[in-house]
Amino acid sequence: MYTISLQNLEFYAYHGYYQEENLIGTNFIVDIHVKIDDMQLNEGDLTHTVNYEIIFNIVKLRMNIKYKLLEQFVKDVHDDILSNFNFAKSIEVSIRKKKVPIDGMVGESVVKYFREY
Repeated sequence: MYTISLQNLEFYAYHGYYQEENLIGTNFIVDIHVKIDDMQLNEGDLTHTVNYEIIFNIVKLRMNIKYKLLEQFVKDVHDDILSNFNFAKSIEVSIRKKKVPIDGMVGESVVKYFREY
């Protein structure tokens, strides 16, 4: 089995429950891991594997939509990936919010969504 990953995709976006988050925005980091079965590799043939460019564009498109809940973001990205690569055996999508609007909190919040098929 292969795992195809895109890691540390960084975007500035306006996701969040609070109005201030929707106005000011912050940095988000997205990680994607897609597992697929062993396949017959043919040089230059992307039909049986995962195309990084498509996944990146899915994330980029979703980042331009303001989400109140990151749970919905990761689920939507997951569903978009699955629609493009229905042969995936599992998909994991995570998003990290670098600045959390909680007084005194140092660190990041992380939301992950994972499914196996």
